[in-house]
Amino acid sequence: MECKNSAGFWIRLGAGLVDGLIIAVVTAILSNLIYGEYITENYFNPPDLFTNLYFIILPVIWSGYTIGKWVAGIRIVRVDGQKTGIGTMLLRELIGPLIYALTFGIALIVSIFMVALREDSRSIHDFVAGTYVTHDPPEKK
Repeated sequence: MECKNSAGFWIRLGAGLVDGLIIAVVTAILSNLIYGEYITENYFNPPDLFTNLYFIILPVIWSGYTIGKWVAGIRIVRVDGQKTGIGTMLLRELIGPLIYALTFGIALIVSIFMVALREDSRSIHDFVAGTYVTHDPPEKK
């Protein structure tokens, strides 16, 4: 299937910044409520769990949108046209970043160039999950 009306680098970056701001505020509040201070050194703490759930669950229940993507008017969709599910988002949000970590960030830099230069603006984590980011709204049923 063809990737229609793909979202480019700058709009995706803007959406990511909005999501990052929302996550920072919520995790600061959660950390203060749970620990009495902002915790950053333990990877598996409740605020990190919130971050992972935000990027995995929200697009599944909200037609490919996160809050940042919704503000920017873009969303995650599957290349094959099927509904974005938990498996797709797990591949995109856990396996993709694992590849970036295992390559010490080199794959992340390659992904940035892919989004900026490819006609379909797909990054490595998009290829892993079979997704792309589009400006098109969900189809009304």
